[in-house]
Amino acid sequence: MKKYISYIGILAVGLFLGWFFFGGSSNQKTEYNHSKTTEKSQRWSCSMHPKIIKSEPGNCPICGMDLILTDNSSEGLSADQFKLSDNAMALANIHTSIVGAHKSSENTITLSGKIVENKNKTATMSANFNGRIEKLYAKSVGQFIEKGQAIAQIYSPELIAAQQELITTYKSKEEQPQLYNSVRNKFKNWMINDAQLDAIEQTEKVKTRFTIYSHVSGVVTEILINEGSHIMIGKPILKVSNLNTVWAIFDVYENQIDDFKKGQEVTILTNMAKVFKAKVDFIDPILNTKTRTVKLRVVLINKKHAFKPGMFVKAKIKALTTNNEQVVSVPASAVLWSGKRSVVYLKPNSNQPVFEMREIILGTKSGDSYNVLKGLLVGDEIVTNGTFTVDAAAQLQGKKSMMNRGEEVAIMEQNEHQKTMSIPSNIYKQLKEKKEWKVSKDFQNQLKDVLSNYIKIKDALVQEDSITAKEQAVILLESLSRVDTELLQDAGAYALWMLFEKELIASASFIENTMGIAEQRTYFMPLSTTLSKVLQSFKINKKVYYQFCPMADYNKGAYWLSEERKIVNPYYGHAMYNCGDVVQEIE
Repeated sequence: MKKYISYIGILAVGLFLGWFFFGGSSNQKTEYNHSKTTEKSQRWSCSMHPKIIKSEPGNCPICGMDLILTDNSSEGLSADQFKLSDNAMALANIHTSIVGAHKSSENTITLSGKIVENKNKTATMSANFNGRIEKLYAKSVGQFIEKGQAIAQIYSPELIAAQQELITTYKSKEEQPQLYNSVRNKFKNWMINDAQLDAIEQTEKVKTRFTIYSHVSGVVTEILINEGSHIMIGKPILKVSNLNTVWAIFDVYENQIDDFKKGQEVTILTNMAKVFKAKVDFIDPILNTKTRTVKLRVVLINKKHAFKPGMFVKAKIKALTTNNEQVVSVPASAVLWSGKRSVVYLKPNSNQPVFEMREIILGTKSGDSYNVLKGLLVGDEIVTNGTFTVDAAAQLQGKKSMMNRGEEVAIMEQNEHQKTMSIPSNIYKQLKEKKEWKVSKDFQNQLKDVLSNYIKIKDALVQEDSITAKEQAVILLESLSRVDTELLQDAGAYALWMLFEKELIASASFIENTMGIAEQRTYFMPLSTTLSKVLQSFKINKKVYYQFCPMADYNKGAYWLSEERKIVNPYYGHAMYNCGDVVQEIE
């Protein structure tokens, strides 16, 4: 009896879901024509994996659940269109907007960047002789050092022997002045001053330790050795920077290079709501082939040391290549990404809840909108809120969507060499268990771009900069869209990447659409876990450190990836900057 009641409950839930997505408001009876043509148009799908589309009933090849018959009511609709009920529209809070345009002559480009020390004003303090660091007087980054101030004390057996030689020749300098002068001049190569040498000669006592002094004034920006470490001549001890001027470094994408030139006026904005005027000082002539960007540099006068190295800033620059043509633009919330595709959902008739997917080609991002190079016209009506819900409905109805292309999927399933997500559960398990897949260098380089953008999100979370984290999540999504799945010749590798890609897109999209730093950190957890699996499965020939904080996520612990061994915690930022450990090195 209980089993019978449970079947009734499951049936009721299924009927409700069907009514939610596809139920109409009309009470009219619909007559069905059970002709062969209608049977062929039927599509069976999995409620848990809507991308699975089959022409006959059966079980889902991924999870084993029974396939359900999708709604085929397409009267008056084209093959790619589908309809939602009024109730579904209201409950899912689906909103649409009319596509607009702006004049490209008004185009102002916003760049995200970072403050770094002025390399032209940075000095490296090095050892002038071999020995062992007995004491470091500069022990923390940010410490101010005066010119002539002691920075380290070194024990050197080489200098001990040289001092004994100096004392001996000093006693006979009247008889052998040339030998004495030769020994004394040797100390000058080690940067030992005359006062120190005079003291040795007068006391006839050998000093076991010598002090190294700073030859410039500034702030310690990097400590490169520890007390007790052995050091060789020329090896750096620390770096000292004069922070009266600093650099602001920005990434410029390949298609934006012509919009900038040296001497161009720049408006710099900080997270402290302060605005500064400056000019472009340098544009790197060499393109970074991994990120497809060049570095743009601005020199800033750092009054009262308001700019701190590591601080995130924005730059607003009016583009040089402008004209009066109308540029189509859409809100960022309207765009979905899958592999190389960018898609939106078009509402062809403003009076009916009918939708169809439209692939578009995006240009540059301006504020919260994207310029559309191809695929839309001014006046088109598109979904701008609830886009994921509309996409899910398209998948359930077997229409073109972000994750499938309608009839193409059914055709591909018949190809024995297909590369789809429709894989048997035992094969799926093997994909997860296989530790490494061989992929091309081009594919690995594209994954390096993804990792690079992930690191920028991590850095923003460390700095508790939710705005930059949101912006970098958008850039991460763009880099995911540029990953070329055609480079994956192995069907198993393709299927596994598609699994990972979907999880990465979901996590990055949540970060993009969330402003609270705590919520962004919550979504950063699954993003980190999935990306670590990607790097372990496909390898990118680069050392990456998998790090763990036991206190994150309410003491459950959480992981993240870093390009350096040093712990910089993205889950607590300045509160617990160095909390965590390296648990694995991924190469």
